[in-house]
Amino acid sequence: MAKFFAAFILALIAISMLQTMVMAANGQCPSQCSRRCGKTQYHKPCMFFCQKCCRKCLCVPPGYYGNKAVCPCYNNWKTKEGGPKCP
Repeated sequence: MAKFFAAFILALIAISMLQTMVMAANGQCPSQCSRRCGKTQYHKPCMFFCQKCCRKCLCVPPGYYGNKAVCPCYNNWKTKEGGPKCP
């Protein structure tokens, strides 16, 4: 029983840390998007669309590329042509 309780507590801590890392309030969008767009050669358009997506979805995926599954709204917002709207 003690092992189960310890594993449960560790899982809760891990989930809360992941959520804190990904969730962004409106005031955090510029810094989260600067991190997300930090290694692209198209910094200005990346920042524009990232901040637009962040304001709508209130989250930015971790890392510079990929990991969009962590943030479903960010992942599912598409252009008219069906491509990804968010960088």
